[in-house]
Amino acid sequence: MLFEEKIGLSVANVLEYYQGNEEKFIMAKSNAGILKVILPHIFAFGLFIMVVQHFLLFTGYKKSKQFLVLIYASFTTAFLELVSPFFILQGFEVFAYVKLISFGLLEFLLLYTFALLFRCIIPRL
Repeated sequence: MLFEEKIGLSVANVLEYYQGNEEKFIMAKSNAGILKVILPHIFAFGLFIMVVQHFLLFTGYKKSKQFLVLIYASFTTAFLELVSPFFILQGFEVFAYVKLISFGLLEFLLLYTFALLFRCIIPRL
C-alpha cells in the first residue's frame, strides 16, 4: 500500500516519481536522495528474506530444487527492485518496468514463502 501511495503502480507514475514533473512541481530525485532511502532497505530486505527463508530449512522443502530457486529469485528480485531507480535517473526508462515487475515478483515470492511455511505449520483440515 505504501508503494502504491508514494510511487504508484504505473510506468508513468514511476518515471514521474524519480525523474520529476515540472508541471506538477515534482522535483527529480537525486542519486544521493535515492541512496539515503536504499541503504537501510538493503539491510532490511536482505535480513527479512534471509530470516523468512531460513524457516524453510526446518520443513521438508530444504532439499528441494524449489527451495534454491526461491532463494535465488527472492534475492535477485530484491536487488533489481533496489537498484532500478539509479538506472531510471540515468535515462534508462525501461527500468521503470523492471522496478514494477521486480516489486510485484518480490511480493509474490514472499507471499509464496509464507504460504509454504503455513502449509507446514497448520495441518490440513
